[in-house]
Amino acid sequence: MALIKSCRGIEPQFGTDSWLAENATVVGDVIMGDRCSVWFNAVIRGDVNSIRMGNQVNIQDGAVIHCTYQKTKTVLGNNVSVGHNALVHGCTVEDNVLIGMGAIVMDDCYIESGSIIAAGAVLLEGTRVEAGSIYAGVPAKKVKSISKELFEGEVMRIANNYVMYSGWFKDVD
Repeated sequence: MALIKSCRGIEPQFGTDSWLAENATVVGDVIMGDRCSVWFNAVIRGDVNSIRMGNQVNIQDGAVIHCTYQKTKTVLGNNVSVGHNALVHGCTVEDNVLIGMGAIVMDDCYIESGSIIAAGAVLLEGTRVEAGSIYAGVPAKKVKSISKELFEGEVMRIANNYVMYSGWFKDVD
């Protein structure tokens, strides 16, 4: 069973048909939508501010979702995939976004719908990612627009696959 803790009297809330790995941690003011998954060693820490997640969000192994006390909340839209060991902190992520492995998204960033943040990219505080684009590098900059094939083949495929993957574990829990 995942570590689920209240903080300051606020319990995390979960939508239907979601799955949390045994060693995932979810704390405090966190509200998740339906069909979400939180993978091994991932941490979603709503202790200092709120975290809101839409439907079909996957937080992959070792990722950390957090925010800043009295300053920034974290909001993740629908069909958001947060890659292995990524750090997402005090920002807003619209629907249908892929945040790559090891990426860092800092406070007050705003990622518009249909975007990809490349593996290892660092979005500095206050960066705005335009819809349908790929940002890469340190600091992250726009490298190109996303084709329909890349959007379907990566962003949507990964979001849908993680619903399927989590189902494999629901059958054995």
